[in-house]
Amino acid sequence: MEYDGDVITVLTTDHREVEQMFTELESLRGTDDEDRRRDLTEKVIIELVRHSVAEEAFLYPAARKFLPEGDTLADREIAEHAENERLMKELERTETSDPAFDHLLDKLIAATRKHIREEERELFPQLVKYAEAEDLHSVGKKIRAIKKIAPTRPHPATPHNPLASKILAPGTGLVDRVRDLVTGRGRD
Repeated sequence: MEYDGDVITVLTTDHREVEQMFTELESLRGTDDEDRRRDLTEKVIIELVRHSVAEEAFLYPAARKFLPEGDTLADREIAEHAENERLMKELERTETSDPAFDHLLDKLIAATRKHIREEERELFPQLVKYAEAEDLHSVGKKIRAIKKIAPTRPHPATPHNPLASKILAPGTGLVDRVRDLVTGRGRD
């Protein structure tokens, strides 16, 4: 989905889209629709990876720049991303029929929902308080741009910092998108 706005609007829209996918995944638990569960899990992973790369490249540097406790907050959020990325990688390797799949999915959903709550209740209000509207729009524009070229698969060994996100995202994203095209991953 293409939408305009400041960083908070862009990321909150992402959060709602991921939540809709989580709700559908939860509703599919216990059904025989293994293909739909796998497809939807892959879409969630694609969205979460792109979202995380964008946040690490631009949101957390903005938090560090504008917020009094921005370093602490950004470090915590990046650590959560790293853990979620490990979960996503494990989830990718696990068959939907394996009992471990539901356990991993539950952990990812819970961790992501917690992460979203923290951003929306702590980080976003502080950004509104301390950053100028022009800065928030600029970060939103950069996030929309990097999401178009960001990786679509978890790469837990990749460094979680702004420079790595900006430099490695285009090449890794291209490789991921080619793999997705060849395998049909992420298609409706």
